[in-house]
Amino acid sequence: MDKQLIKEMKERVFAANLALPEAGLVKLTWGNVSEVNREAGVVVIKPSGVPYSHMKADDMVVTDLDGKIVAGKMKPSSDLATHLALYKAFKEINAVVHTHSKNAVMWAQAGRGIPAYGTTHADTFYGVVPCTRQLTFEEVASAYEFETGKVIIETFTKEKIDPLAVPGVLVYGHGPFTWGETPQKAVENSIVLDEIAEMAEVTELVNKDICPIPQYLLDKHFFRKHGVNAYYGQG
Repeated sequence: MDKQLIKEMKERVFAANLALPEAGLVKLTWGNVSEVNREAGVVVIKPSGVPYSHMKADDMVVTDLDGKIVAGKMKPSSDLATHLALYKAFKEINAVVHTHSKNAVMWAQAGRGIPAYGTTHADTFYGVVPCTRQLTFEEVASAYEFETGKVIIETFTKEKIDPLAVPGVLVYGHGPFTWGETPQKAVENSIVLDEIAEMAEVTELVNKDICPIPQYLLDKHFFRKHGVNAYYGQG
């Protein structure tokens, strides 16, 4: 195992985890971030139930792609199986974030996806942020976290959603998961997701008959930041 590679992954995952309470997305220990390196066959993730104020970079837990601990003294996040399922299904993503951020959770508890009501949404999410179906009794009882990953994958497959175009989901009755090319980007997507959840909630209060923005405006805002013809920013 490449010690320098693991050290750098731990530092990125640690910093991304600390960014969650700083952004107001996490209270207590309600969240986790992970990063995968498929070539090395490892995942680095937050330890389970450890307060953010007590964590150190070296506390991050290293597992293989099947969840077996290969480095670290603590237990990994209880959501590890969900992260692993997403890494195996969505080959282009390198980091996953889970929170119980208030605004996104409200939509998850309502069992609703978040429509694209404006360009703030369209800049990051190319259409509705979907909400999964509710897990069955058997799914919860058998392998809850793994089945959570499976129902996310099922939702994206059934609805033909590109996980790079919509880098987040709401799990019915539970909360949001986001992902990205890096831990930092996955955290940014969680920040945006909670913001647009609040915006959508108030938008519907202000105008109960509101419709999503038209496709041409969705296209303009998403593709000016993403894809081969993107022109936003200095890159």
